[in-house]
Amino acid sequence: MTALDHSTELLQAFEEFQRDYPDYEKTHLIDELRARDFSRLDAQGHIYLDYTGGGLYGVSQIDRHMDLLRGTVFGNPHSVNPTSFRTSELIKKTRDHVLDFFNASPEEYGIVFTANASQALKLVGESYPFDVGDNFLLTFDNHNSVNGIREFDRARGARTTYIPAVPPDMRVSDESLDRALELAVTGDHNLFAFPAQSNFSGVQHPLEWIERAQKRGWDVLLDAAAFVPTNRLDLSQWHPDYVALSFYKMFGYPTGVGALIARWPALKKLHRPWFAGGTITVASVQADRHYPAEGSAAFEDGTLDYSNIPAVDFGLDFLETVGLEQIRQRSHCLTGWLLQSLLALRHRNGKQLVQLFGPSGLESRGATITLNLKDSSGQTMDHEVIEHLAKKRKISLRTGCFCNPGAGEMALGLSKQELLKCFQSSGQSMTYDDFRLCIDGRSVGAVRISIGIASNFKDAFSFVEFAKQFLE
Repeated sequence: MTALDHSTELLQAFEEFQRDYPDYEKTHLIDELRARDFSRLDAQGHIYLDYTGGGLYGVSQIDRHMDLLRGTVFGNPHSVNPTSFRTSELIKKTRDHVLDFFNASPEEYGIVFTANASQALKLVGESYPFDVGDNFLLTFDNHNSVNGIREFDRARGARTTYIPAVPPDMRVSDESLDRALELAVTGDHNLFAFPAQSNFSGVQHPLEWIERAQKRGWDVLLDAAAFVPTNRLDLSQWHPDYVALSFYKMFGYPTGVGALIARWPALKKLHRPWFAGGTITVASVQADRHYPAEGSAAFEDGTLDYSNIPAVDFGLDFLETVGLEQIRQRSHCLTGWLLQSLLALRHRNGKQLVQLFGPSGLESRGATITLNLKDSSGQTMDHEVIEHLAKKRKISLRTGCFCNPGAGEMALGLSKQELLKCFQSSGQSMTYDDFRLCIDGRSVGAVRISIGIASNFKDAFSFVEFAKQFLE
């Protein structure tokens, strides 16, 4: 225990917090979970506020996986020998559990195991049958792994269109969305991609967009990586064609397994530009022919990470034991308190310390908060300096643009003209530091904190106390 645990300020703040957020008491089992499965946080004095970057695993998850590894002989699943058959059984069990967790019917959806959400998105991008006249539509607010799909569609003559996210709340207007959805050409291939939750602003974009777009001729790719760690994605209610996610974002371990969850008709629409071991049934060198495998196997290149995939099964068990609704409720309470407390911080001259990028309220937003700190004259403080000072206090947060340049450009007010000028003057390469210097006297990054499965009030309180040191 540290001095902060017993400080009068912390205790008083916690009492006020509980009065304002009485639902927090309903999540007390998470405190027991933290003491049991995440005791390393307090033992080492860590304030972990980077759940959007990566989730944390519980000790019991690791114990179960280690017991399985010690007691099981794993064989490469591309066989029917006894050890291979046992491995295949464990992989199938995990596939079924993933579908069940997301309430996805096996008659409607299949699971493709990938290395992470980025590989799942790349699979769609490289395999989607873009052609001349086709359309790729996406919001400004997207991870770079989604933005990168534009390189595939442009190479085949398709058109890329972006829908802006409007500051300060960083939401997309209905008018802009409807105009963009009208671009679909009947009979052509039209792909619409958006995140269920922004990894930049925490905005939760309406899942109603899925059906709205499909009715106008779009296939829908949903990036669920930032959404599913604290929210239930029910695929019996929502029916995106493709869903990309990383399991380490949900429960920390294993870090090398993600998934593409795809509707069977949408999966059949994809055509791989190459083949590999495991993705075909037969291949010949002399005949120069091959036949692709059916279903998920056609997209799982080489040998699956078969010793780690069963750990996904244990991770899902872990989340189900804790209760996703309980995690969401706690995250909701802590996020609300952080937003109120941070926006109340003012310099002596009345100017706000915190500039928020995203909604200031809890409606349709997740537990990700992105901000910059301003001095009393209104100048933005260097986010890299803030990260360095946070590190000294063992506060894990993240700074930069978080691989989401579109949201960052809109939030920070960077114009197309100044960005083009930067890229045109950069030559053949540009580092992030070069980019920062290119924007004359402007901040090109922000500070991001995020709440997750093991968060408690002391974590939130510690960040607010850290922010107070920057007051005049």
